[in-house]
Amino acid sequence: MNFVNELSWRGMIHDVMPGTEEQFEKEMTSAYVGIDPTADSLHIGHLVGVMMLKHLQRSGHKPIALVGGATGMIGDPSMKSQERNLLDEFTLRHNQDCLKRQLAKFLDFDSNEPNAAVMVNNYDWMKNFTFLDFIRDIGKHITVNYMMSKDSVKKRISSESSSSGMSFTEFTYQLVQGYDFLYLYQNYNCKLQMGGSDQWGNITTGTELIRRIAGGTAFAMTCPLITKADGGKFGKTESGNVWLDPEKTSPYEFYQFWLNTSDEDAEKYIKIFTLLGQEEINELVTMHRDAPHQRALQKRLAEEVTVMVHSRDDYDMAVEASQILFGQGTADQLKKLNEKTLLSVFDGVPRFEVDMSELVSGINVVDLLTEKAAVFPSKGEIRRTIQSNGLSINKERVISADFVIDQSALLGDRYILAQKGKKNYYLIIVR
Repeated sequence: MNFVNELSWRGMIHDVMPGTEEQFEKEMTSAYVGIDPTADSLHIGHLVGVMMLKHLQRSGHKPIALVGGATGMIGDPSMKSQERNLLDEFTLRHNQDCLKRQLAKFLDFDSNEPNAAVMVNNYDWMKNFTFLDFIRDIGKHITVNYMMSKDSVKKRISSESSSSGMSFTEFTYQLVQGYDFLYLYQNYNCKLQMGGSDQWGNITTGTELIRRIAGGTAFAMTCPLITKADGGKFGKTESGNVWLDPEKTSPYEFYQFWLNTSDEDAEKYIKIFTLLGQEEINELVTMHRDAPHQRALQKRLAEEVTVMVHSRDDYDMAVEASQILFGQGTADQLKKLNEKTLLSVFDGVPRFEVDMSELVSGINVVDLLTEKAAVFPSKGEIRRTIQSNGLSINKERVISADFVIDQSALLGDRYILAQKGKKNYYLIIVR
Protein backbone atom coordinates (compact mmCIF):
# COMPACT_ATOMS: atom_id res chain seq x y z
CA MET A 1 0.00 0.00 0.00
CA ASN A 2 1.38 3.40 -0.97
CA PHE A 3 1.11 5.47 2.19
CA VAL A 4 0.97 8.91 0.55
CA ASN A 5 -1.58 7.78 -2.06
CA GLU A 6 -3.71 6.19 0.66
CA LEU A 7 -3.84 9.39 2.70
CA SER A 8 -4.38 11.50 -0.42
CA TRP A 9 -7.60 9.88 -1.59
CA ARG A 10 -8.87 9.89 1.99
CA GLY A 11 -8.42 13.67 2.14
CA MET A 12 -5.88 13.40 4.96
CA ILE A 13 -3.03 15.48 3.52
CA HIS A 14 -2.86 19.25 3.83
CA ASP A 15 0.85 19.91 3.30
CA VAL A 16 3.66 17.53 2.47
CA MET A 17 7.33 18.35 2.06
CA PRO A 18 8.85 17.56 -1.35
CA GLY A 19 10.66 14.22 -1.37
CA THR A 20 8.42 12.59 1.25
CA GLU A 21 6.87 10.05 -1.11
CA GLU A 22 10.26 9.15 -2.52
CA GLN A 23 11.51 8.52 1.03
CA PHE A 24 8.73 5.98 1.61
CA GLU A 25 9.50 4.24 -1.66
CA LYS A 26 13.20 4.01 -0.79
CA GLU A 27 12.99 2.22 2.58
CA MET A 28 10.92 1.37 5.61
CA THR A 29 10.53 4.77 7.24
CA SER A 30 9.85 5.70 10.86
CA ALA A 31 7.43 8.58 11.42
CA TYR A 32 5.95 10.11 14.52
CA VAL A 33 2.93 11.99 15.77
CA GLY A 34 2.99 13.96 19.01
CA ILE A 35 0.12 13.44 21.43
CA ASP A 36 -0.86 15.85 24.16
CA PRO A 37 -0.89 13.99 27.53
CA THR A 38 -2.94 16.55 29.46
CA ALA A 39 -5.76 13.98 29.97
CA ASP A 40 -5.80 10.26 30.70
CA SER A 41 -7.78 9.56 27.54
CA LEU A 42 -7.62 10.38 23.88
CA HIS A 43 -10.60 12.17 22.39
CA ILE A 44 -11.77 11.99 18.80
CA GLY A 45 -9.76 15.10 17.95
CA HIS A 46 -6.69 12.86 18.30
CA LEU A 47 -8.06 10.26 15.92
CA VAL A 48 -6.80 11.82 12.69
CA GLY A 49 -3.19 11.61 13.85
CA VAL A 50 -3.75 8.12 15.22
CA MET A 51 -5.27 6.99 11.90
CA MET A 52 -2.25 8.43 10.07
CA LEU A 53 -0.03 6.23 12.25
CA LYS A 54 -2.29 3.24 11.62
CA HIS A 55 -2.14 3.66 7.85
CA LEU A 56 1.62 4.11 8.17
CA GLN A 57 1.99 0.75 9.90
CA ARG A 58 -0.39 -0.94 7.46
CA SER A 59 1.85 0.36 4.68
CA GLY A 60 4.85 -1.42 6.20
CA HIS A 61 6.42 1.60 7.89
CA LYS A 62 7.17 2.19 11.58
CA PRO A 63 4.90 4.40 13.72
CA ILE A 64 6.18 6.27 16.76
CA ALA A 65 3.66 7.77 19.17
CA LEU A 66 5.33 10.55 21.11
CA VAL A 67 3.67 11.52 24.36
CA GLY A 68 4.54 15.15 25.00
CA GLY A 69 5.38 14.90 28.69
CA ALA A 70 7.87 17.77 28.53
CA THR A 71 5.92 19.87 26.03
CA GLY A 72 2.78 19.17 28.05
CA MET A 73 4.48 21.03 30.89
CA ILE A 74 4.82 24.09 28.63
CA GLY A 75 1.74 24.34 26.40
CA ASP A 76 1.70 24.71 22.64
CA PRO A 77 0.82 28.26 21.51
CA SER A 78 -0.29 27.11 18.05
CA MET A 79 -3.61 28.77 17.23
CA LYS A 80 -4.49 29.05 20.94
CA SER A 81 -5.18 32.18 22.93
CA GLN A 82 -4.21 30.96 26.39
CA GLU A 83 -1.47 28.95 28.02
CA ARG A 84 -2.27 25.42 29.17
CA ASN A 85 -2.27 24.13 32.71
CA LEU A 86 1.03 22.54 33.64
CA LEU A 87 1.16 18.92 34.81
CA ASP A 88 3.30 17.12 37.38
CA GLU A 89 5.33 14.02 36.49
CA PHE A 90 3.07 11.55 38.33
CA THR A 91 0.02 12.74 36.38
CA LEU A 92 1.94 12.64 33.11
CA ARG A 93 3.07 9.04 33.71
CA HIS A 94 -0.46 7.96 34.58
CA ASN A 95 -1.82 9.63 31.46
CA GLN A 96 0.88 8.03 29.31
CA ASP A 97 -0.06 4.53 30.50
CA CYS A 98 -3.73 5.17 29.79
CA LEU A 99 -3.01 6.55 26.31
CA LYS A 100 -0.87 3.56 25.38
CA ARG A 101 -3.67 1.15 26.27
CA GLN A 102 -5.99 3.07 23.96
CA LEU A 103 -3.42 3.32 21.16
CA ALA A 104 -2.89 -0.45 21.32
CA LYS A 105 -6.34 -0.81 19.73
CA PHE A 106 -4.98 0.92 16.64
CA LEU A 107 -1.26 0.14 16.58
CA ASP A 108 0.67 -3.10 17.05
CA PHE A 109 3.25 -2.47 19.75
CA ASP A 110 3.99 -6.18 20.35
CA SER A 111 4.84 -7.35 16.86
CA ASN A 112 8.19 -9.00 16.16
CA GLU A 113 8.25 -7.24 12.81
CA PRO A 114 10.68 -4.34 12.24
CA ASN A 115 7.75 -1.92 11.95
CA ALA A 116 6.33 -2.59 15.42
CA ALA A 117 4.93 0.59 16.93
CA VAL A 118 6.88 2.43 19.63
CA MET A 119 5.71 4.87 22.29
CA VAL A 120 8.13 7.44 23.70
CA ASN A 121 7.81 10.34 26.11
CA ASN A 122 9.87 13.45 25.45
CA TYR A 123 10.08 14.07 29.20
CA ASP A 124 12.55 11.16 29.33
CA TRP A 125 15.18 13.04 27.32
CA MET A 126 14.26 16.58 28.33
CA LYS A 127 14.15 16.19 32.13
CA ASN A 128 17.95 16.17 32.55
CA PHE A 129 18.60 18.86 29.93
CA THR A 130 19.78 21.99 31.72
CA PHE A 131 18.70 25.39 30.48
CA LEU A 132 22.31 26.37 29.74
CA ASP A 133 22.91 23.16 27.78
CA PHE A 134 19.76 23.67 25.77
CA ILE A 135 20.41 27.25 24.73
CA ARG A 136 24.06 26.42 23.95
CA ASP A 137 23.53 23.17 22.02
CA ILE A 138 20.13 23.79 20.42
CA GLY A 139 19.08 27.42 20.72
CA LYS A 140 22.11 28.82 18.90
CA HIS A 141 21.14 27.00 15.69
CA ILE A 142 17.78 28.75 15.24
CA THR A 143 17.48 32.53 14.98
CA VAL A 144 14.80 34.61 16.66
CA ASN A 145 13.83 35.93 13.23
CA TYR A 146 13.20 32.37 12.08
CA MET A 147 11.04 31.63 15.13
CA MET A 148 9.12 34.90 14.80
CA SER A 149 8.24 34.11 11.19
CA LYS A 150 6.07 31.14 12.20
CA ASP A 151 2.32 31.73 11.85
CA SER A 152 1.63 30.23 15.27
CA VAL A 153 3.87 32.85 16.89
CA LYS A 154 2.79 35.80 14.73
CA LYS A 155 -0.91 35.14 15.29
CA ARG A 156 -0.48 34.79 19.04
CA ILE A 157 1.60 37.93 19.43
CA SER A 158 -0.62 40.08 17.21
CA SER A 159 -3.90 38.72 18.57
CA GLU A 160 -5.99 41.41 20.23
CA SER A 161 -7.58 38.77 22.46
CA SER A 162 -4.19 37.88 23.94
CA SER A 163 -3.60 41.05 25.96
CA SER A 164 -0.84 39.43 28.00
CA GLY A 165 1.15 38.47 24.90
CA MET A 166 3.17 35.27 24.67
CA SER A 167 5.40 34.06 27.47
CA PHE A 168 9.00 33.07 26.86
CA THR A 169 8.00 29.55 27.88
CA GLU A 170 5.52 29.30 25.04
CA PHE A 171 7.85 31.03 22.62
CA THR A 172 10.41 28.26 23.14
CA TYR A 173 7.86 25.55 22.41
CA GLN A 174 8.85 25.17 18.76
CA LEU A 175 12.48 24.68 19.79
CA VAL A 176 11.55 21.94 22.26
CA GLN A 177 9.34 20.21 19.69
CA GLY A 178 12.06 20.67 17.09
CA TYR A 179 14.54 19.00 19.41
CA ASP A 180 12.16 16.05 19.79
CA PHE A 181 12.37 15.49 16.04
CA LEU A 182 16.18 15.76 16.16
CA TYR A 183 16.36 13.30 19.06
CA LEU A 184 14.10 10.78 17.30
CA TYR A 185 16.09 11.22 14.09
CA GLN A 186 19.36 10.49 15.89
CA ASN A 187 18.09 7.69 18.16
CA TYR A 188 15.20 6.07 16.25
CA ASN A 189 16.14 6.92 12.63
CA CYS A 190 12.83 8.84 12.45
CA LYS A 191 12.61 10.84 9.23
CA LEU A 192 9.06 12.18 9.22
CA GLN A 193 6.88 14.10 11.62
CA MET A 194 3.13 14.26 11.05
CA GLY A 195 0.49 16.44 12.68
CA GLY A 196 -2.35 18.87 12.13
CA SER A 197 -1.92 21.72 9.69
CA ASP A 198 -1.48 24.14 12.61
CA GLN A 199 1.73 22.23 13.46
CA TRP A 200 3.53 22.94 10.19
CA GLY A 201 5.72 25.65 11.71
CA ASN A 202 6.78 23.52 14.66
CA ILE A 203 7.45 20.49 12.45
CA THR A 204 9.58 22.39 9.95
CA THR A 205 11.63 23.83 12.82
CA GLY A 206 12.50 20.21 13.56
CA THR A 207 13.54 19.49 9.98
CA GLU A 208 15.68 22.63 10.08
CA LEU A 209 17.41 21.52 13.30
CA ILE A 210 18.11 18.10 11.76
CA ARG A 211 19.65 19.78 8.71
CA ARG A 212 21.78 22.20 10.72
CA ILE A 213 22.91 19.94 13.58
CA ALA A 214 22.87 16.41 12.13
CA GLY A 215 23.40 17.32 8.49
CA GLY A 216 20.48 15.07 7.61
CA THR A 217 17.27 15.29 5.64
CA ALA A 218 13.89 14.90 7.31
CA PHE A 219 10.33 15.47 6.16
CA ALA A 220 7.05 17.00 7.26
CA MET A 221 3.44 16.08 6.54
CA THR A 222 0.27 17.61 7.93
CA CYS A 223 -3.40 16.75 7.74
CA PRO A 224 -6.26 19.25 7.48
CA LEU A 225 -7.87 20.40 10.70
CA ILE A 226 -11.18 18.58 10.82
CA THR A 227 -14.21 20.83 10.69
CA LYS A 228 -17.96 20.38 10.58
CA ALA A 229 -20.07 21.47 7.63
CA ASP A 230 -22.10 23.81 9.85
CA GLY A 231 -18.98 25.56 11.10
CA GLY A 232 -19.12 23.97 14.55
CA LYS A 233 -16.04 22.51 16.19
CA PHE A 234 -15.45 18.84 15.40
CA GLY A 235 -15.50 16.51 18.37
CA LYS A 236 -17.37 18.82 20.70
CA THR A 237 -20.87 18.22 22.04
CA GLU A 238 -22.94 20.06 24.61
CA SER A 239 -21.31 17.95 27.30
CA GLY A 240 -17.78 18.58 26.01
CA ASN A 241 -15.22 16.36 24.29
CA VAL A 242 -16.11 12.98 22.82
CA TRP A 243 -13.61 10.74 24.61
CA LEU A 244 -12.37 7.27 23.71
CA ASP A 245 -12.52 6.22 27.38
CA PRO A 246 -15.92 4.54 27.91
CA GLU A 247 -16.07 5.98 31.43
CA LYS A 248 -15.88 9.53 30.06
CA THR A 249 -18.06 9.01 26.98
CA SER A 250 -20.20 5.88 26.98
CA PRO A 251 -20.10 3.67 23.86
CA TYR A 252 -23.76 4.63 23.31
CA GLU A 253 -22.94 8.37 23.33
CA PHE A 254 -19.90 7.69 21.15
CA TYR A 255 -22.02 5.75 18.64
CA GLN A 256 -24.68 8.48 18.64
CA PHE A 257 -22.08 11.15 17.87
CA TRP A 258 -21.12 9.46 14.60
CA LEU A 259 -24.69 8.44 13.78
CA ASN A 260 -25.84 12.05 14.01
CA THR A 261 -23.27 13.54 11.65
CA SER A 262 -24.57 15.46 8.66
CA ASP A 263 -24.60 13.91 5.18
CA GLU A 264 -21.75 16.14 4.06
CA ASP A 265 -19.62 15.37 7.09
CA ALA A 266 -20.33 11.63 6.90
CA GLU A 267 -18.92 11.50 3.36
CA LYS A 268 -15.72 13.10 4.64
CA TYR A 269 -15.45 11.28 7.95
CA ILE A 270 -15.92 7.76 6.58
CA LYS A 271 -12.72 8.20 4.56
CA ILE A 272 -10.74 9.59 7.48
CA PHE A 273 -11.94 7.54 10.43
CA THR A 274 -12.44 4.05 8.96
CA LEU A 275 -10.30 1.51 7.13
CA LEU A 276 -12.90 0.86 4.45
CA GLY A 277 -11.49 0.78 0.94
CA GLN A 278 -12.11 3.38 -1.75
CA GLU A 279 -14.45 1.20 -3.82
CA GLU A 280 -16.64 0.26 -0.86
CA ILE A 281 -16.83 3.87 0.32
CA ASN A 282 -17.83 5.03 -3.16
CA GLU A 283 -20.62 2.44 -3.21
CA LEU A 284 -21.83 3.59 0.21
CA VAL A 285 -21.81 7.23 -0.89
CA THR A 286 -23.83 6.37 -4.01
CA MET A 287 -26.30 4.32 -1.97
CA HIS A 288 -26.67 7.15 0.52
CA ARG A 289 -27.24 9.79 -2.12
CA ASP A 290 -29.96 7.63 -3.70
CA ALA A 291 -31.76 7.18 -0.36
CA PRO A 292 -30.40 9.68 2.19
CA HIS A 293 -33.33 9.08 4.55
CA GLN A 294 -31.97 5.59 5.28
CA ARG A 295 -28.70 7.12 6.56
CA ALA A 296 -26.62 4.18 5.30
CA LEU A 297 -23.45 6.26 5.41
CA GLN A 298 -23.90 7.40 9.01
CA LYS A 299 -24.86 3.91 10.17
CA ARG A 300 -21.78 2.33 8.63
CA LEU A 301 -19.53 5.13 9.89
CA ALA A 302 -20.88 4.75 13.42
CA GLU A 303 -20.46 0.97 13.26
CA GLU A 304 -16.88 1.02 11.99
CA VAL A 305 -15.59 3.62 14.44
CA THR A 306 -17.45 2.24 17.48
CA VAL A 307 -16.19 -1.30 16.88
CA MET A 308 -12.64 -0.07 16.30
CA VAL A 309 -12.53 2.12 19.41
CA HIS A 310 -14.65 -0.04 21.72
CA SER A 311 -15.85 -3.50 20.64
CA ARG A 312 -18.48 -5.32 18.62
CA ASP A 313 -20.43 -6.01 21.83
CA ASP A 314 -20.41 -2.32 22.74
CA TYR A 315 -21.63 -1.47 19.25
CA ASP A 316 -24.45 -4.03 19.48
CA MET A 317 -25.50 -2.62 22.84
CA ALA A 318 -25.48 0.92 21.43
CA VAL A 319 -27.72 -0.13 18.55
CA GLU A 320 -30.13 -1.88 20.91
CA ALA A 321 -30.13 1.16 23.20
CA SER A 322 -31.01 3.37 20.24
CA GLN A 323 -33.89 1.10 19.34
CA ILE A 324 -35.20 1.28 22.89
CA LEU A 325 -35.17 5.06 22.93
CA PHE A 326 -37.00 5.32 19.63
CA GLY A 327 -39.69 2.85 20.53
CA GLN A 328 -38.52 -0.32 18.77
CA GLY A 329 -36.69 -2.02 21.64
CA THR A 330 -37.95 -4.90 23.76
CA ALA A 331 -38.04 -5.55 27.48
CA ASP A 332 -35.24 -8.09 27.09
CA GLN A 333 -33.03 -5.54 25.34
CA LEU A 334 -33.70 -3.01 28.08
CA LYS A 335 -32.71 -5.50 30.79
CA LYS A 336 -29.38 -6.17 29.06
CA LEU A 337 -28.25 -2.52 29.20
CA ASN A 338 -25.57 -1.73 31.73
CA GLU A 339 -26.13 1.17 34.10
CA LYS A 340 -23.95 3.69 32.23
CA THR A 341 -25.67 2.99 28.92
CA LEU A 342 -29.12 3.15 30.51
CA LEU A 343 -28.35 6.54 32.04
CA SER A 344 -26.85 7.76 28.75
CA VAL A 345 -29.90 6.71 26.75
CA PHE A 346 -32.30 8.41 29.11
CA ASP A 347 -30.18 11.42 29.89
CA GLY A 348 -32.46 14.43 30.15
CA VAL A 349 -35.72 12.59 30.78
CA PRO A 350 -37.61 13.49 33.97
CA ARG A 351 -36.30 11.59 37.00
CA PHE A 352 -37.89 10.76 40.31
CA GLU A 353 -36.44 9.19 43.44
CA VAL A 354 -38.30 6.58 45.46
CA ASP A 355 -37.23 4.84 48.64
CA MET A 356 -36.51 1.11 48.34
CA SER A 357 -38.83 0.42 51.28
CA GLU A 358 -41.80 1.28 49.05
CA LEU A 359 -41.08 -1.75 46.85
CA VAL A 360 -40.27 -4.36 49.49
CA SER A 361 -43.84 -5.59 49.80
CA GLY A 362 -44.92 -4.20 46.42
CA ILE A 363 -46.73 -1.00 45.47
CA ASN A 364 -49.65 -0.43 43.13
CA VAL A 365 -48.58 1.18 39.85
CA VAL A 366 -51.22 3.90 40.23
CA ASP A 367 -49.93 4.87 43.66
CA LEU A 368 -46.28 4.70 42.54
CA LEU A 369 -46.72 7.01 39.54
CA THR A 370 -48.91 9.59 41.27
CA GLU A 371 -48.03 9.70 44.99
CA LYS A 372 -44.39 8.58 45.03
CA ALA A 373 -43.31 9.82 41.58
CA ALA A 374 -45.41 12.52 39.95
CA VAL A 375 -45.45 11.02 36.46
CA PHE A 376 -49.21 11.60 36.33
CA PRO A 377 -51.05 14.54 37.90
CA SER A 378 -53.98 12.38 39.03
CA LYS A 379 -55.04 8.78 39.52
CA GLY A 380 -57.88 9.30 37.09
CA GLU A 381 -55.44 10.20 34.30
CA ILE A 382 -53.19 7.21 34.87
CA ARG A 383 -56.20 4.86 34.89
CA ARG A 384 -57.41 6.32 31.58
CA THR A 385 -53.92 5.93 30.13
CA ILE A 386 -53.80 2.27 31.18
CA GLN A 387 -57.25 1.64 29.66
CA SER A 388 -56.03 3.06 26.34
CA ASN A 389 -52.86 0.86 26.44
CA GLY A 390 -50.68 3.96 26.85
CA LEU A 391 -48.53 2.97 29.84
CA SER A 392 -45.50 0.69 29.88
CA ILE A 393 -43.17 -0.24 32.70
CA ASN A 394 -39.72 -1.39 31.56
CA LYS A 395 -41.02 -1.71 27.99
CA GLU A 396 -43.88 -4.02 29.02
CA ARG A 397 -47.47 -2.85 28.62
CA VAL A 398 -49.46 -2.32 31.82
CA ILE A 399 -52.92 -3.82 31.22
CA SER A 400 -54.49 -3.31 34.66
CA ALA A 401 -54.63 -0.52 37.21
CA ASP A 402 -54.17 -3.26 39.83
CA PHE A 403 -50.65 -4.01 38.59
CA VAL A 404 -48.17 -4.21 41.49
CA ILE A 405 -44.49 -3.28 41.21
CA ASP A 406 -41.88 -4.77 43.54
CA GLN A 407 -38.09 -5.21 43.64
CA SER A 408 -38.19 -7.79 40.87
CA ALA A 409 -39.02 -4.96 38.45
CA LEU A 410 -35.76 -3.11 39.07
CA LEU A 411 -33.31 -2.60 36.23
CA GLY A 412 -29.76 -2.91 37.49
CA ASP A 413 -31.16 -3.21 41.02
CA ARG A 414 -32.20 0.45 41.18
CA TYR A 415 -34.12 1.76 38.15
CA ILE A 416 -37.65 1.60 36.79
CA LEU A 417 -38.51 2.99 33.36
CA ALA A 418 -42.02 4.33 32.89
CA GLN A 419 -43.26 5.21 29.42
CA LYS A 420 -46.37 7.26 28.71
CA GLY A 421 -47.43 7.08 25.09
CA LYS A 422 -44.74 6.60 22.47
CA LYS A 423 -42.18 9.23 23.38
CA ASN A 424 -42.58 10.28 27.01
CA TYR A 425 -40.11 8.51 29.29
CA TYR A 426 -39.62 8.82 33.05
CA LEU A 427 -36.79 7.25 35.04
CA ILE A 428 -37.50 6.25 38.62
CA ILE A 429 -34.40 5.85 40.73
CA VAL A 430 -34.91 3.61 43.73
CA ARG A 431 -32.60 4.30 46.66
